[in-house]
Amino acid sequence: MSLWGGRFSQPSAAEFKQFNDSLRFDYVLAPFDIQASKAWAGALQTAGLISTEENQQLQQALSALAKAVAAEPELPLQTDAEDIHSWVESQLIASIGTTAKKLHTGRSRNDLVATDLRLFCKQFAEHLIKANLAAIENLLIFAEQHTDAMLPGYTHLQRAQPIVAGHWAMAYVSMFQRDVSRLREAVRRMDVSPLGSGALAGTTAAINRETLAHELGFRYASENSLDGVSDRDFVLDLLNAASTGMIHLSRLAEDVIFYCSGESGCFSMSDRISSGSSLMPQKKNPDLFELLRGKTGRVLGHQHAMQVTLKGLPLAYNKDMQEDKEGLFDALHSYLQCLQMLAFAVPELTVNREHAALQAALGYSNATELADYLVSKGVAFRDAHHMTGTLVVNAQQLGIALEQLTLEQFQQVCPAIDADVYASLDLQYGLNQRQAMGGTAPKAVKVAVKHAQDWLHAAEAASKHVRQARLSDADKICELIAYWADQGENLPRDKADVLQAIQSFAVAEINDEVVGCAALYVYSTGLAEIRSLGLFKNAQGKGLGAELVAFLLWKARELGIARTIVLTRVPEFFGKLNFRITLKEKLPEKVMKDCELCPRKDNCDETALEYLL
Repeated sequence: MSLWGGRFSQPSAAEFKQFNDSLRFDYVLAPFDIQASKAWAGALQTAGLISTEENQQLQQALSALAKAVAAEPELPLQTDAEDIHSWVESQLIASIGTTAKKLHTGRSRNDLVATDLRLFCKQFAEHLIKANLAAIENLLIFAEQHTDAMLPGYTHLQRAQPIVAGHWAMAYVSMFQRDVSRLREAVRRMDVSPLGSGALAGTTAAINRETLAHELGFRYASENSLDGVSDRDFVLDLLNAASTGMIHLSRLAEDVIFYCSGESGCFSMSDRISSGSSLMPQKKNPDLFELLRGKTGRVLGHQHAMQVTLKGLPLAYNKDMQEDKEGLFDALHSYLQCLQMLAFAVPELTVNREHAALQAALGYSNATELADYLVSKGVAFRDAHHMTGTLVVNAQQLGIALEQLTLEQFQQVCPAIDADVYASLDLQYGLNQRQAMGGTAPKAVKVAVKHAQDWLHAAEAASKHVRQARLSDADKICELIAYWADQGENLPRDKADVLQAIQSFAVAEINDEVVGCAALYVYSTGLAEIRSLGLFKNAQGKGLGAELVAFLLWKARELGIARTIVLTRVPEFFGKLNFRITLKEKLPEKVMKDCELCPRKDNCDETALEYLL
C-alpha cells in the first residue's frame, strides 16, 4: 500500500519503484518507527483526535508488531512496501483495519523518519561507547602487564628514545577516551525530537511536543519545524566520531603491524589472530590489523559522501536525504566491528621483552640522556646538544655505542664529563627519570593506568545506570534523602535546596526509575565531598552505590578537583573504592559547614575518608 496514491492515476513504473524504494535498507528502523508510532498514538488520544479505545487498539497492534520484528528483524523484507513507514502502516491496517488509518493524523514521513533515525543513532552510539570501553579495558590490562617492558620509541620512523610498552598502550587509551567523549557529545546534541514538525511547517494537532519528546526518551523537542525535518547534523556528528575513531584504530594497527614485522620483532601475535600465505609457508600475516587499517578509508568515504549530499540542499526535506542511511549504517557497523575485533585482538599480543629491549638500545637512543647529563654539569642546553651530536658521530665512526666510549674520549669533547656519565647512559636510568605526569617512567605509567582505570569505572557506570540529575528528578531525590535522614544517615534537605543544587546530583536508575542518588558538593577551597548517597532498599546489592561514587569521581576530575572526601558509617564500602581514611581535623571546611550543625557533633560515629584525584 502506498501512503500517497490518491494524487496519481497510474501506478509507479517498476524501474522507478526499484530506484525510489528504501525498504531494502531502512527496514532496520522498524523498532524505532513502532516506538515513535506508539508515542504518537498516545499524543493523538491526549489531543482528542482518537478515542481511548482506538489508542488501545493501536498500542496492542503496535506491541504485537514490535514483538514480531524482534523475533524476525528482516520480516519487512517479505513485502514490496516502499519504505518502513509504509510497511508499519500496512501491517496495522491488515491487523486492526480503519483505526490504523488514523495513526498518521497530523504527522508526515518527514518528521517520522527524522525521529526514527535519531532514535537509531542514539541507540547505536551507546553500542559504540560500550565497544570503545571494552577496547580501553583490554588496552589497560596490556599496559598494566607491560609497565616495565622496554620498547623503542620513534619519530619520523627513526629510533628516538626508549619507552615502555605500557606507555605506548596508554597513548591509545587516551585516544579512545576522547572517542568516548566525542560520541557522548554527539548523543547530547542529537537528543532532540523532531516528531510533530509535520512535513515542514509543523502540525495542526494539539500535541504537547515536549511531553512527546520525553516519552520517546529525548531531552528536548526541536524548536523549528523546518530544521526538525531537514537537520542531519546528528548524522554528520556520528560519522565524524566514527571516522576519527577509525583513524585511531588505523594508527594503532599500523604500529602493531610494524612492531610485529621481521624488521622490528618487538611484538608477536598469537596464531588465533594471524593468517598464512598460500604460497610462502613461513609467513604469519597481520591480516586483522591490516583490515582495521583498510576499513578506515571505507568509513571516511561515507562521511565525505554525506557532507557532499547535504552541502547544497535547500530547506526543507528533499529525497536526497534518503542517501543518509546506507552509508551511515555501513559506517557504524564497520566501526563497531573494528572496535570489537581490537578488543578481541589485544590480549593475543605479546611483547618480546628481551628483543625489544635490545632494539630500544640501538640508534643511540640514550643521546638525549647524555645531553641532559651535560646540562646537569652546567653546560647550556644548546651547547650540550651540539657536544652530544659530536660524540654520537665519534661513536658511529668507531662502530660502538655511546656508553662504550672511554672517559678520555668523552672528555676530549667536554672536559666537564666525569665517570658518573655511564650511569646516566643506562637506558633504565633514562626511563626512570621521566616521572613527570605523562612520562614513560614505569612509575608514571602505573599512575596513568590507575587514573584511566578510575575513568573507565566511571564511564562504565555512566553507560549503565547512572546519569546527571535533571530537574524532573527532584521529587525522587528528596524522597531518597528524607528516607535516609529518618534512618539518621543523612542530613535532611528541602526541595528548594535540591533544585538549587540539581547540577551537583547524579541519579541511578533501574528500568528508567530513579532508585538512588548522590551529590558532589564543592567547597570554596576546592575540596569536594560526596554526600547524600542513598539507594532505595530494593536497589541495594546491585553495585549502584559504587557506580554513583565512580560517576561523581569522574565529574570531580572533569572539574579539576584534586581531593574528594566522604564522611560515612560504612568506611569499608568506600575502602573498596580506594578511599583512604583521613582525620576530620584535616577537613576544616566540612567541620565549619555541617559538623557544627549536626546533632551528633559531640558523639560522632562517622569515619572520614579521602580520594586523591
